[in-house]
Amino acid sequence: MLRELFQGELPRLVMFDLDGTLVDSVPDLAAAIDKTLLLLGLPVAGIEQVRDWVGNGARVLVRRALAGGLQHEHIDEARTEQALELFMQHYAESHALTQVYPGVRPTLDWLREQRVELAIVTNKPERFVAPLLDEKGLGGYFRWIIGGDTLPQQKPDPAALLHVLQLARVEAAQALFVGDSRNDVLAAKAAGIICAALNYGYNHGRPIAEENPARVLDNLCELLPVTA
Repeated sequence: MLRELFQGELPRLVMFDLDGTLVDSVPDLAAAIDKTLLLLGLPVAGIEQVRDWVGNGARVLVRRALAGGLQHEHIDEARTEQALELFMQHYAESHALTQVYPGVRPTLDWLREQRVELAIVTNKPERFVAPLLDEKGLGGYFRWIIGGDTLPQQKPDPAALLHVLQLARVEAAQALFVGDSRNDVLAAKAAGIICAALNYGYNHGRPIAEENPARVLDNLCELLPVTA
């Protein structure tokens, strides 16, 4: 499928989202959120609610947890900062429940064999990304890692994708972005980059096909040639 997207060639650069694309991190995120809510005297959220709240970075996740839903405009900053500090402490304690999705390792192995440059562009705070990748055996694949606080902007702003293009000295037409959410598709389109999206990830309960990525995937291996 990759060659179909690039007129018979391979892209020079493939950028990946992390949560909901390469790893299912919701169980650990939900555990940290629920510990935070309990300390604040609030009812726990649980995995399924947190699954719908993930994708816009830690601050927004915490605000949604405090609000008990996607709309969080009424949550004040002092309360947000208190809960965010607790959440970051709890989330740093363990990633034991996070799992790498099927198809991820063989896809990364194949791309590396083809000498395609690889990068991570995620809204997860940068301090958590490299340790999580290392813990899950994915740390050696990516030349660049951009977290949600690496730059002033987060996805759906295209700044992080454009930044990696500049670092890699690759044109937008020679790059692919792989994600799982509306933010990923919007960021890729704004950067002029082809986007493939996984339908198993976190998109606030909405089918990712509604965002019209170039391809919707059930498994990352669908990017590879049949003979790979």
